Amino acid sequence: MTLRLVEFVVAGNEASDLLPVRSPALLRAHGARRGFWTVLDEGPVERCLALLLERTDGEWVAHHVAADAGRENGRTEDGEALAHHDGWVYVFGSHFGSKAGPLRPRRAFVARFREDDAARGTLPLHVVRNRFRLHRAVNDALAAAPLTTLPPGDRVRQRFIVETLARGTARAKSWVSRLAEDDLPVNVEAAAFTPAGTVLLGLRFPVTAEGEPILVELAGVAAMFGARPGWPRAVGAYALTGVTPAGALTGFRALAPTPDGGYAAVLGSIDAVGKGSVLLDDHPHGATVTSRHVRFRHDVGPDARVAGKLVAELAPFHHVEGLAELDGRCWYVTDEDHRVALWVG
Repeated sequence: MTLRLVEFVVAGNEASDLLPVRSPALLRAHGARRGFWTVLDEGPVERCLALLLERTDGEWVAHHVAADAGRENGRTEDGEALAHHDGWVYVFGSHFGSKAGPLRPRRAFVARFREDDAARGTLPLHVVRNRFRLHRAVNDALAAAPLTTLPPGDRVRQRFIVETLARGTARAKSWVSRLAEDDLPVNVEAAAFTPAGTVLLGLRFPVTAEGEPILVELAGVAAMFGARPGWPRAVGAYALTGVTPAGALTGFRALAPTPDGGYAAVLGSIDAVGKGSVLLDDHPHGATVTSRHVRFRHDVGPDARVAGKLVAELAPFHHVEGLAELDGRCWYVTDEDHRVALWVG
């Protein structure tokens, strides 16, 4: 596949995920014929939303969106995944931690906004910090599924789970009751809603013992934003099969619905190389895989497996963070130092 590069600088930051703009009003406000949302991965979510826009004259521009999360301003970090549902754009935090742990409560959030509101000035952003409730729901789904997950390794368990519990206990945090010593650290990198209103979360980690990426399906995400919030509950956990190279470990990097009712995804390494990752210390073979574009349908077998199909090898890229299949073309965004790189196939 031959790709063309469109390069931006957006607040000196790197991009995560790529979501097509659906609002005609928002496109009109910027004189654009198409556009994508992305989320920047450094800082609180209200300072990390951006638009990548193609104007009617063909020029591409980036627009850093001003947003206001009210009392939650400054209390989140590491937005990773974007998804449309029922007129809203949802933003999911990674629910993970730094490369060396521990888990960080600031990353355990979901936010949402209306696209049309971004055409009218400062964007109202509703943020719900779930204090590890989503972590609990994902771990419950993994425990109930007929899947064997890759053991995380002693250092990973110590840094991400044991130390998080110790810190929370020392500070008398109520959320410690939602973590257990045999939990797996969860790194949410991708999300897409199903027609039934559940959400498929693509995990970068954990993966199965065979190295295959895992989807976790949750219900009740929209209920988090009610006047009396409800909390997500597990529907199932599934392994995506047939798209991981032999002997490799692959996690989700991006996920998007396709017009035919299926899903497109980018798979890649379980963590970034050269950044002090404890995951890669325990699983060094999880660093070598290059990015892959795949497709699948949400048809789950009795063994909790979902069959995938390879669309394109994206070598030499190791760091594709978002994709969209739009207007007969493939669009990818890569995680680059101090720039946003949009690639058009």
